Amino acid sequence: AAILLTAAGCGKSGQAPAAATPPPAMKPAPPTPIDTKRAEIGGPMWDPEWDKIVELALPPELLSAQAGRDVRPFCPRFDAMDKADKRAFWAYFFQALAGAEAGLKPASEVRHSGDPAMAVKDEVTGVHGRTEGLLQLAYEDSKRYGCDFNWEADRTLKVNDPARTILQPKNNLECGVKILRQELIDQHKPLLSRTEYWSTLQPGTASYRMFGKQMANVPVACGRRAGSKAPAREPPTQQELISASR
Repeated sequence: AAILLTAAGCGKSGQAPAAATPPPAMKPAPPTPIDTKRAEIGGPMWDPEWDKIVELALPPELLSAQAGRDVRPFCPRFDAMDKADKRAFWAYFFQALAGAEAGLKPASEVRHSGDPAMAVKDEVTGVHGRTEGLLQLAYEDSKRYGCDFNWEADRTLKVNDPARTILQPKNNLECGVKILRQELIDQHKPLLSRTEYWSTLQPGTASYRMFGKQMANVPVACGRRAGSKAPAREPPTQQELISASR
């Protein structure tokens, strides 16, 4: 009887753990023009592992019809695509953004001393006008968007030390996804706007034109004609559309 009780007890406490959630279906993104050029002449290139970082970080909202409306200028068939192709589009988008913002260099650091709009004080570091990493982010984004940057751990390291949390591609790219989600989904901003976080997504600027050039090779599934130009201005607001229909 004792043996039977012991066996029953072992069976009860030794339940099999719940099966791990399988990773979502993913596809690699094609190279942007800058990445293709770097392959020919040398220089920093996009790491295919960064595609996975972006694709795994994407929330369901960025695969929805709401996101589809925003990306239509770059990916007309977004709504009709399967989720793997949608993830590949976003991986390409962030590759293009990193190309325009930082030349695909993870340790890139820019001081915006000549631009009053950008030379603002970082609430975390106290430094004015400094952005860093693949997507040119700031430490105060850890407070605003919940990004995994640790200024206390980084403050004693050299500016270009790849060990700094803000320069680590995973942290930087995941932060970019959080920023974009908040702007597109929570704040209902258009993807291209004069108030976008990144100047590269503000139509009419030199940096936007640079970003537009990098969006020339979006995944084939997007159904966009090769060599199509990025929209020259931000899309009309809902109020503008209503007024135009009157």
